[in-house]
Amino acid sequence: MAPGAPSSSPSSVLAALLFSSLVLLPAQAIVVYTDREVHGAVGSRVTLHCSFWSSEWVSDDVSFTWRYQPAGARDAISIFHFAKGQPYIDEVGTFKERIQWVGDPRWKDGSIVIHNLDYSDNGTFTCDVKNPPDIVGKTSQVTLYVFDKVPTRYGVVLGAVVGGVLGAVLLLLLLFYLVRFCWRRRQAALRRRLSAMEKGKLHKSGKDSSKRGRQTPVLYAMLDHSRSTKAASEKKSKGLGESRKDKK
Repeated sequence: MAPGAPSSSPSSVLAALLFSSLVLLPAQAIVVYTDREVHGAVGSRVTLHCSFWSSEWVSDDVSFTWRYQPAGARDAISIFHFAKGQPYIDEVGTFKERIQWVGDPRWKDGSIVIHNLDYSDNGTFTCDVKNPPDIVGKTSQVTLYVFDKVPTRYGVVLGAVVGGVLGAVLLLLLLFYLVRFCWRRRQAALRRRLSAMEKGKLHKSGKDSSKRGRQTPVLYAMLDHSRSTKAASEKKSKGLGESRKDKK
């Protein structure tokens, strides 16, 4: 430090850093999303999806720009622009009358459709979005591959296989629970039948015991009547014997 120069205190350095972090902090950048690649067949159409995220509300001045770079070329050309709520389609280039706007800024969607595909359409498409005041951000690119016949992608095959396996597992689980339900229902029916049979046996045994209970007094009454009849006959015969002795 040179003699006589003012010394900077640590507090002043910290204040400067805090001011720069709060006041000079850059705005959060806009983020654009597209597919990585899309496939199409000659003569068909393909949708190029584009969406974005912004820290700001969707502005009335939101704009979408699509650029196209042919395969093997170094320069990109503008083929579509949307601004002030109006789409502007390239009327002189290779995509003349083949581009359709299908986006909706309210849903942060800037997608377009390319009709009547040709081999010359192979290349990279770039989507750029501005949502004032959020205008800083990176673009997103999607590569278009045009085939005579669209090949089956590995992901589609894998998805079909996984879907088939899941379907088989669900079917087996359904059959398992169906068999289990039928078995439990049958067991419940058997238990009800056994319970009904046991109740019937108990009712029958109760009737038999009550019948035996009614027959017991009758037997005792008959036995007492026979005993009284026997006693009376013995007493009568004894009286006749004594009367004969008296006559003699």
